[in-house]
Amino acid sequence: MLKFPEMDNKSRRTVLITGVTRGIGASLAERLIGQGHTVYGCGRSANRIEELQNRHPAPHRFHAVDVAEGSDVEAWADSLLDTARPPDLLVNNAGVMNRTAPLWKVPEKEFTDLLRVNVVGIANMLRAFLPAMMENGRGVIVNMSSGWGRSTSPEVGPYCASKWAVEGLTQSLAQELPAGLAAIAVNPGIIDTEMLRSCWGEEAASFPSPDEWGDRAVDFILSLSEKDNGESLSIL
Repeated sequence: MLKFPEMDNKSRRTVLITGVTRGIGASLAERLIGQGHTVYGCGRSANRIEELQNRHPAPHRFHAVDVAEGSDVEAWADSLLDTARPPDLLVNNAGVMNRTAPLWKVPEKEFTDLLRVNVVGIANMLRAFLPAMMENGRGVIVNMSSGWGRSTSPEVGPYCASKWAVEGLTQSLAQELPAGLAAIAVNPGIIDTEMLRSCWGEEAASFPSPDEWGDRAVDFILSLSEKDNGESLSIL
């Protein structure tokens, strides 16, 4: 089990993570909790959410939510913020990948569903939680981008489109935020996740696991502040 030094109350952060049930979202959550921070998280798998809540009881809060459904996100935010403090750090991590194919062969529903999770999902989270963060006068928003949000490859056109959109959305948001808040697009790098394996198969095994990534990523993400507002950064 990971061991971390005790933290004083001033150092503890409240962190909200979407896509918390697997991959890098799960890795971040475990390390943040291990360091003494409070984590709120959501994911689409009710079973995995229940496992997380059983393993990490209150003050940590986990709920089954599809970020693509605005009304579900709004209901979760109302319930959460009624009894809990606004997040100091919001990590919009939930994302899906299209099945690799030339763009004209990607079915309309698959393309639309991807955009709803990867782009509309971020907007839904901001609509639900940003006002409370603004009222609190501080907060950092991390929108997970990708190397494919700054470059392109064949057969992942929908995913590239979504992550380029995340970059533009984040920079525009950064220009709208009041003092004390920041929005940053973060490319997490290449990690051996289920999503990467859906594109690269066994080649993905040559890259760091989510746990290996989390060991270096958690401190990077916690270090982000108002000075980074509007930046496009990478975890290398």
